[in-house]
Amino acid sequence: MIENRPVLNFLAHLVLILGVAIVALPVWIAFVASTHTATDFSSGTIPMWPGPHLVENYSRMLDSGLSTSGTPPVGRMMFNSMIMALSIAIGKIIISVLSAFAIVYFRFPLRNMAFWCIFITLMLPVEVRIVPTFQVVAGLGLLNSYAGLSIPLIASATATFLFRQVFMTIPDELTEAARIDGAGPMKFFRDILLPLSRTNIAALFVILFIYGWNQYLWPLLITTDAQYYTIVAGIKRMADAVDGLPQWHLVMATAMLAMLPPVAVVIFMQRLFVKGLVETEK
Repeated sequence: MIENRPVLNFLAHLVLILGVAIVALPVWIAFVASTHTATDFSSGTIPMWPGPHLVENYSRMLDSGLSTSGTPPVGRMMFNSMIMALSIAIGKIIISVLSAFAIVYFRFPLRNMAFWCIFITLMLPVEVRIVPTFQVVAGLGLLNSYAGLSIPLIASATATFLFRQVFMTIPDELTEAARIDGAGPMKFFRDILLPLSRTNIAALFVILFIYGWNQYLWPLLITTDAQYYTIVAGIKRMADAVDGLPQWHLVMATAMLAMLPPVAVVIFMQRLFVKGLVETEK
């Protein structure tokens, strides 16, 4: 076994390199495509090295966008996606942590049934209930609004389940000590539970932010005003060229820009994200 260790290390590194290459190659091709012009793709071949139009393509998409697709500048769509993703992530965390707190620490009739009713909603994602959800949002006049983009996606049974499991690991002695010290429910929640759940909240925020940023079907359905287009739905509209071929170099430039906020969130919160997944502060 010891004699074969160099071979195993070599194979492990080879597999790692191949895995990174498989993941990075589509990103590299998209970046290279974003630095060329539309005519460079007319021959049917894809260039493998960056071209000289990087600044031109990216500045065009940020400043004016692709007018032929009816989409606003990329900066506007990224702003809309940012509001939507932050609203969904923060809203899900607030509602889920409060509902889990109530289910674990308050005694009321049918408490467990209430939790399982929440949990069952995992079988009803927005894609399944999209028609009645659209009717409700339209009836409330929330089409083409940030509230309409975010509110139907805020409830989260998964986050409620996660916080319930976290709170159930809190020792009962800690609860009793807080009660003896005269701490009320909200003071116990604010001063003890939230600090202990900090890494879990951070890990969940990263996941939910990316979930909100990558939303496609719901924003595509409820936004008809270009000022409320999100970046993912905007990319789809750019690719659906009506009067000609899609300008793939500009579509790829938009896709590269759309990757930046999620990557920045993951990098910025990487330490808390990993800690929230593998460790506990209790």
